[in-house]
Amino acid sequence: MKLATRYLIPFAVILHTAPLAAQVQVRDGDTIVVAGTPVRLNGVDAPELGTRAGRDARRWMVNFLAGREVDCELNGERTHDRWVGVCFVDGKDIGAALIAAGHALDCRRYSGGRYAHLETPAARSRIRRAGYC
Repeated sequence: MKLATRYLIPFAVILHTAPLAAQVQVRDGDTIVVAGTPVRLNGVDAPELGTRAGRDARRWMVNFLAGREVDCELNGERTHDRWVGVCFVDGKDIGAALIAAGHALDCRRYSGGRYAHLETPAARSRIRRAGYC
């Protein structure tokens, strides 16, 4: 009997953009477009744009990222048309900042709980956690 051997090869892509406003666009609280590549922030559960909380989250992201340099580490996974990854501004995790600011929740299923301690009580009371989290 022959056993199959599987090898896990880490996959990471680094995206980087200089601080040009046209290179970073905000779709919603948990999706940005960096240098033309849509990125879903891994482990972040932001409210949908059809809600006031969703529009507030997007507005916060637009202001937070305005004129700043963004770096993303993609994990090789995709969801819809987006790559999944963690993005940074000045070395700070954008998803963590969004959650700490009270505009999103931790999606434990994908984050492993790394953002849970950053959730605010106000966000927990007004944002409905997505069923897939």
